[in-house]
Amino acid sequence: MSALAFRWLKFNAVGAIGIAVQLAVLAFLNKALGMSYLAATGCAVEAAVLHNFLWHERFTWKDRSGGGPRAAAVRLVRFHAGNGLISILGNLLLMRFLVGMLHWRVLIANAVTIAACSLLNFAAGEWFVFRRPRVG
Repeated sequence: MSALAFRWLKFNAVGAIGIAVQLAVLAFLNKALGMSYLAATGCAVEAAVLHNFLWHERFTWKDRSGGGPRAAAVRLVRFHAGNGLISILGNLLLMRFLVGMLHWRVLIANAVTIAACSLLNFAAGEWFVFRRPRVG
């Protein structure tokens, strides 16, 4: 198995837990607190983005993390600019379409949007957020 394929498996393991975090936060905010599905989606995605960043730092791309707090902060900003933007915009746009226009159930629609954003998020993580340092 190639290193990239193994990293993809690790990425999906973290992502599976992140999905649980996202769906739990979404259900709590939307059902228990009565927050609108779009606002709840945005908050739930942010919770999952933060969760996933921490695990990707320590597990998926641990060979590329390090460099102290400043380097980690730079990666967190890049993670939000890449993965966060893909996840939040992708989720909000697809949720608006699937729930707002097609009237799907909120949690089912959210699971579909997560899957749709997954490949783009891996690519952003591999080649933008946790990219190998330039040798030079």
